[in-house]
Amino acid sequence: MRNNIELLQKELTSAADCAIITSDINRRYLTGMKSSAGTVLVFADAAYLIIDFRYIEKAKATATDCEVILENSLYNQINELVAKHNAKTACIETQSVTYSQFVNMKEKLSAELSDTSWLSEKLAQLRSIKTIDELEKIKSAQKIAEQSFDEVLGFIKEGRTEREIALFLDFEMQKRGSQGVSFETITLSGKNTSMPHGVPGNREVRSGDFVLMDFGAVYDGYHSDMTRTVAVGNVSDEMRKVYDTVLSAQLRAISAAKAGIVGKDLDKVARDVITNAGYGDAFGHSLGHSVGLEIHEVPNASPRYEKELSEGVVVTVEPGIYLPEKFGVRIEDMIFITKDGCENLTSTDKNLIIL
Repeated sequence: MRNNIELLQKELTSAADCAIITSDINRRYLTGMKSSAGTVLVFADAAYLIIDFRYIEKAKATATDCEVILENSLYNQINELVAKHNAKTACIETQSVTYSQFVNMKEKLSAELSDTSWLSEKLAQLRSIKTIDELEKIKSAQKIAEQSFDEVLGFIKEGRTEREIALFLDFEMQKRGSQGVSFETITLSGKNTSMPHGVPGNREVRSGDFVLMDFGAVYDGYHSDMTRTVAVGNVSDEMRKVYDTVLSAQLRAISAAKAGIVGKDLDKVARDVITNAGYGDAFGHSLGHSVGLEIHEVPNASPRYEKELSEGVVVTVEPGIYLPEKFGVRIEDMIFITKDGCENLTSTDKNLIIL
């Protein structure tokens, strides 16, 4: 298993003598310890997890690649370790520390604090490349989501409300072992499907509706994300045309995905298909985003993302067309970027399903 602390240590000395990590996600990434509290200190030659009494037993049993210390006077303990390792400077996560917290830390800590974004950006970069173990966890989460999707197809019918469909999906995922949901499940019907991130309400499904479902499961901390749009009863020629356009755009983008492609260029592959079909103004969001310990990570595939997608990245491919007061269609898979292409982590059929 990859030693994530060691990866950070290799690049730490170029930025500071010590890194102080306080966010739940990055603490878990570095130590394997899930908790709502705790501070990780990383030096070039050592690492520590300082954590309170509530978690100390679990931390000693599960935390990896660091020494676990019971918290009793946090800032004094940090200062003692700073002195022990002769650290003069420390960097912190700017994205998870408020200004008042930064001021407090600056006053109480002996090391000079850096307020740059280096640590947050470095951890995000390290997390973007998934190990085989991480990939398997994402696949497990996706399997749970797909099995739940198969079940919900038998539940959707005229008269069901959007909220009922969302609750059914959530229950099915948790029944199969999901640790909650990746995000608040989106289930929309009829004209509500034109809102990309609409909230499920009490609207009842009617014949001739599209039903859009965007949802994901969580397995051992790792998220999945998928969207499927199905129809109930019948579809119009326009509905079928829009669906086929979105599917064509998605398939084209998946075929183009490989290590080295720039995020905005992958977005353009799908966007060009939709634009050429006359729906360019109806695709207002990015093509995709990375997924892992959080549902939205870097890198992404958006019109403004100018960095390359590296081998080992998991990213969604989710083009959509949204026609206000009429309907919308989105189809979303997760892919794993490889040297020469990608592996599609989503196996659910994408041909138009009419229930």
